Amino acid sequence: MNVHKTHQELRASIEEFKAQGKVIALVPTMGALHEGHMSLIKAAKGQADIVVCSIFVNPTQFAEGEDFTTYPRDEAKDIAILLDNGADIVYIPSVEEMYPEREEITEPPIKNGDILEGEFRPHFFRGVGIVVTKLLHQCAPDKAFFGQKDYQQLSVIKQMVKSLGVPVEIIGCPTQREEDGLALSSRNNYLSVWERKIAPELHKIMQEMAEEYRQGTPVEIVCEKGKRKLLAAGFAKVDYLRFCDSQTLLPEIKSSARLLAAAWLGTTRLIDNIEV
Repeated sequence: MNVHKTHQELRASIEEFKAQGKVIALVPTMGALHEGHMSLIKAAKGQADIVVCSIFVNPTQFAEGEDFTTYPRDEAKDIAILLDNGADIVYIPSVEEMYPEREEITEPPIKNGDILEGEFRPHFFRGVGIVVTKLLHQCAPDKAFFGQKDYQQLSVIKQMVKSLGVPVEIIGCPTQREEDGLALSSRNNYLSVWERKIAPELHKIMQEMAEEYRQGTPVEIVCEKGKRKLLAAGFAKVDYLRFCDSQTLLPEIKSSARLLAAAWLGTTRLIDNIEV
């Protein structure tokens, strides 16, 4: 397994494999790897010859006061995990490598980035769009794999790639969960023992909401009831709990529905989504 710190080193390796006719897959991560990330590696290995995993905690998607400085980092552990799981290349650039001094950053074409997550983190999708565009340019993969836990992010990236005409296939992989239903996330490490016991209630209540929706209960009633249940279970605040069209993410459901949620448990913000 090759470990690269610069985009020149990464591109040299990629070009060598492409000259051999190899299919390249990219799995972008912010490190603190868990089984959810490993499911992406496994999916990539099933569809490509060479799997590149990037590890980069991207500062442009964090606002002032968010957890950029405290986000869990363990480079040595992450590299060992990737070695055990068959990644071929690990790309670990520095902030200076990704954002050279005085560099002008072109605004990525983001659609529907101002709803749901964008209402509460207006900076977020701009930062995601910038870093994903950079990674796709530096790696030039044939396929890129993202988890459906970040469903809106996956939707935004698919739209952005289409708008920019980037020749890459964006593939979404199912959310991986603990046995009690909690979606795997690096931020789960922030939860106290007490909070970890409460956390699965988010998925449980969302499933109950989906069933009520299928039975024809009005959306407003379902969402208000779900919010009350979350607060009663111990969640401090609910940012959003909404049924959206699975394609457009808008409230007008024209195809299938998706239920998306973001809620605070103590100082930890959990997000989740399920197909309805």
